[in-house]
Amino acid sequence: MAWSGYDFKVGDRIVHSGITQDPQRRASEHKQRWPNGRMEIVRRGMTEAQARAWEATKKKTITPKP
Repeated sequence: MAWSGYDFKVGDRIVHSGITQDPQRRASEHKQRWPNGRMEIVRRGMTEAQARAWEATKKKTITPKP
């Protein structure tokens, strides 16, 4: 199964970036914390190694729950 890289946004602000093999499930998990947020897939079709390398380049953007 291929991996995808994503940004989860509330408005224009990225609140979390990550990788997943199941974007729909992961978006549902994030919506529990940020109900008004949305997921944007920014990379598709990666191997696990490629996905982990991509994720390592991302700024850690998770923010505290309001």
